Amino acid sequence: MKNVVALLTLLLALSVPTFLLARGAGAQRGGQQRSSARDVGGGHVPAHGPAPARSAPPRASENRAQEARPQENARSFRDKPNHPEAPHVHHNDTWVGHDSGRDDPHYRIDHPWEHGHFTGGFGRGHVYRLGGGDRERFWFGGFYFGVAPYDYDYTSDWLWDGDRIVIYEDPDHDGWYLAYNSRLGTYVHVQYLGPR
Repeated sequence: MKNVVALLTLLLALSVPTFLLARGAGAQRGGQQRSSARDVGGGHVPAHGPAPARSAPPRASENRAQEARPQENARSFRDKPNHPEAPHVHHNDTWVGHDSGRDDPHYRIDHPWEHGHFTGGFGRGHVYRLGGGDRERFWFGGFYFGVAPYDYDYTSDWLWDGDRIVIYEDPDHDGWYLAYNSRLGTYVHVQYLGPR
């Protein structure tokens, strides 16, 4: 009888972590299904990065500082109902929000490429799983990056220890790349901080 009780206790102890992992994966899949229903995210990876901006759009207000603290953003990126209030990419590979042009002061860097150039591969064929960190410094595959302070607010729902991202070259802002989150369909400007 003692052996049966011990066996049942062992099986119960081993099944609880499995149940919790399956529950978490189901919640993530549910989020992806909701994203795909809105034509953004859900695992979609754009075939290419954005085209260079033609000209800077008029700005109503410059009320976001380049500081490492959240600020209110007067600009709206929600171009359709249920789309994110962040720069994003539609399933037809339309990049929403990458239109500020080369002279955008939020993405000016005194020493572009200070830590070298990212050599891990760009675009659809190079999907990386985030390995940890936060918006100030995150990593995957031995490479380190940091999110542009101006874009901090757009990463509040990123999972830094598991989201899949794709890196694209930024055609307008020297020293920056674009990190696209395929689960959410959103992207932010990131700076390469070097190898591990």
